[in-house]
Order: sequence, then structure tokens, then C-alpha cells
Amino acid sequence: MLHFKWEIDKTGITSDLVNDIINEHEKERARMLQLYQRYKADADGPKIFTRETIEYEEFETGGNVRRLDDKVNNRLNNAFDADIVDTKVGYMFGHPISYGVDEQTGENKSLKKEIELFLLRNNAEDNDSEYGKMAAICGQSPRLAYIDRNGDERIKNLNPWEAVFIGEDLHEPDYSLRYFKQDDDTFAEFYDDSHITYYKAINGEKFQQVEVKQHLFEYNPLFGLANNAELKGDAEKVLALIDAYDRTLSDASNEIEQYRLAYLILKGIGADEETLSNLKKNGVFELFGEHDDVKYLTKDINDQMIENHLDRLEENILRFAKSINFTDVSFSGQASGVAMKYKIMALEAKCITMERKFISSLRYQFKVIFSAWAKRKGINKEDYLKVFFSFKRNLPANILDEAQSTEALKGNVSERTRLGLLTFVDDVEYELNEMEEDALRLGENLPDLEEGTWESNEEGSTKAESRKDDGYPCPECGGDGKITSRVTSKQIQCPSCKGTGVRKK
Repeated sequence: MLHFKWEIDKTGITSDLVNDIINEHEKERARMLQLYQRYKADADGPKIFTRETIEYEEFETGGNVRRLDDKVNNRLNNAFDADIVDTKVGYMFGHPISYGVDEQTGENKSLKKEIELFLLRNNAEDNDSEYGKMAAICGQSPRLAYIDRNGDERIKNLNPWEAVFIGEDLHEPDYSLRYFKQDDDTFAEFYDDSHITYYKAINGEKFQQVEVKQHLFEYNPLFGLANNAELKGDAEKVLALIDAYDRTLSDASNEIEQYRLAYLILKGIGADEETLSNLKKNGVFELFGEHDDVKYLTKDINDQMIENHLDRLEENILRFAKSINFTDVSFSGQASGVAMKYKIMALEAKCITMERKFISSLRYQFKVIFSAWAKRKGINKEDYLKVFFSFKRNLPANILDEAQSTEALKGNVSERTRLGLLTFVDDVEYELNEMEEDALRLGENLPDLEEGTWESNEEGSTKAESRKDDGYPCPECGGDGKITSRVTSKQIQCPSCKGTGVRKK
């Protein structure tokens, strides 16, 4: 799509260019839509659903031989592609992405609150998971930043087959185009750094420009997430193997069902209409001759060969898709954390690639959002570089092992780093604040009254050392009256001004 970028740079966007972009994107759109239909197991998704019975060459039999192998046509879909995607999404996003800001200054603390509100308003946990899922299915996933009717900055995930990114990097595209159908009409929206240009095509005709609006951001608000540099879905490399597995299992199922349609062989006896009619009633054959026999003509099935073939297909599917089967017996028992990591190394390597792409996309997302906050809230638009993102893998937690490991690290690393190693701690900053609150509330950080110091609740007040004989200086009025009562476990009341302060070691 780079040649379209050069044309747009020279002449600007036109209706003819919009039509050309969509026509060139049609093949890619069909590929991504087919991958999603396979994931959903739609009727026109997996190839096995459209398989017809095998047509053999007709031969003359005089009506004495009749085919039985065309009576059963099982179409069994084994959704390995969906399992590959769901395994990755559950492993990567089972724990929500953690968003953080450096809190060394009061300004950054207010920035963190603004980001927390933005994430809450936009249901970030669910949106991020779906964002990653669609990228794993189709190879890429688009997201749109916009201003809602209340004036708030919002984000919305779009269908991958409805978005075209024009530029060298879809994480930070120069131009973007979204097109979608509604009833019999098709609509298109073209995005650049400042405007949205709307187009409409009626009854399959060429697109015509309808309207141009400003989008209130300083950067292109329609950007994307790449699953990898090749923009390929996780299951694309193994689709042929999955189709082979479907055919083999379906054929094996056909063979089993066709046992019911086998020919009945009567050896040494004949069967007229009356005999066959009586057989249907009582189900009994009467054999007089020593060599008389009754049996069905069936094919021998080499079930061991079929089982080995299916096992090899499954092994190759998971191997080349870099996925794993957590229900496998190798994951049973009390496997150590190191042993578990060796088993999932291929999956982890694939997830690391996507994690880096995800961080790049999120960083650009906040670059766009901060450009609006800079105008509306006075926030420095370059502060988006202070936002960082943390991913935590979703694995069964061995809490005892983690507790012993972190206990050994106490005093050797910072508390923030130590807590970050615990898989069941999603937000380290929140946990640190809770630990501090618990310590104050339960009295662990409260010294004896004659050994404490004062610190005002109000930011900026100075500390004053306590004195055993003359009482505790009050940070509110500076009085030295004796402390007579405690308002809470954290606050002490001054008898002179009735003000309160927080006492610390």
C-alpha cells in the first residue's frame, strides 16, 4: 500500500483513490474474513463442512451391484485453529495488562488517576483481550480513538477486514481507511493527522465524498496491532494439517457407520421374499447344512494406523503453530516452575513477539490520547512516554514455591521488584499501598507515644521531633500541649486547636 501513500502525499485523497485502495485490499479482506469464519466454525468456514462424497467412475453392473460407500458423509470439524488462538489469548491476557506511571511527583500522580479513569471508561481489560484475539486470528487488528458525545476520549476495536493501513508501520500509520457495508450501501472513512473524510457508495457504485470533519487529535486515530511482522494469524501455517486431520477423522467415522450398511452373505442357503420377510419379524436364520453360514461383508479397518496418523497430525499442528495442549498428561502432577517453562518455551517465544507489538500499539494509542488531553486538560502531550505496560502470563500458581522464593529475596531486592515476581499480584502499586495501609491500621508502624514524630495530613507541613516531658508539637498550630486523645489509629488530636496530624516513626 506504500504507492498509495505517495499518491496521497502528492494529490491528497480522492474518490478514485478510495475505490482503488478498496479494490486492491479485496484479496486481503477475503483472507481475514475466511480465517475468522473458520475460528467461529461457520457453515462456510472449515473446508470439511463443504466436502462432498467422493465420486468414483461409474461402471456397468446390470443393476446387481449397488454402492454403499456414498450413504455416509460425516463432516467432523476439529477446531485446532480456535484452540491455538484461545490458548495464546488465555495465556497472555488471563491477567489484564497493567498500566503504570512514574509517581515521583504530584503531577504524575494526577496523571495516573486520569489514565485509570480512561481505562475504566473504556473497559480496557476486555478491549485489550479482544484486540489481541483478533490479531492472533487474522494477523492484525485495528483500533479507533474518538471523542464521544460527552467529550470524553474513547477507544473502539474494529473488524480487521474493514481496515486498511497506509504507510510503513500499522502501529503508527500515515493514513488509514475503514470501509463497511450497511444494508445495500457501503461506507468509507479516511483518516489522516487532522481530518476524517466520509464516503458513500450506493448500490455497488463508486464511492463519492460526502463530508469532511476534524477528529480533534494531532495524529491519525485509526491504528492497528500486528500479530507478527508478516501479519499472519497463529493458525495459518497449519491449516492444511488441520484439514487433513478433519478428513481422516471424518473418513474413520464414515467407516464405523458404514458397518450398518454392509452386505449380508448367506452361504449354502437361499433367501426368497418370504424368508426375508420372516427374518425381519423374528431375526432368526435356520441353517441345515454343515457348511451353511451367515455373515456380513465388511472392510477391515486398521485402527492402529489411523490412530498413529491422527497423533502425528496433532503433534505437528501444535508444534508448527507453537502451541500446547494443557490437558496433556505431561502437564499433570506437581511440575516445577522451571519444568513448566521448558514445556511452554515455544508458546512463550510467540507471545513475547506479540507483547512487543502490543506495547508499540499501546504507546501510539496514548500518544494520540495525550494530544487531546494536552488541549483539553493541559497535560503535556509528551507525557505519554511516562506510561509503561506490564504483561503477566496466566499459569497455575505454586504459591508455596513463590512465597519461599520471595522470602529469600527480602532485603536483597526492592519490595516493588519482589512483589512483581508473585503471579497472583496483578497491580504492584496497589499492593504496596495496601501493605502500607495495613501496617498503619494494625499498628505495626505506630511507635510508642513518647517516641513518635508528627507529620501533618496537609502536604508540605514540616515534621517536629516529639518531647517526653513537654508533649508533642502540633503541626497545625505549633502548640506544645499534651496529647490527650486519639481520633483514629492513624491520627492524634491537639488539645489546643483540635487539629489532627499523622504520626510516623
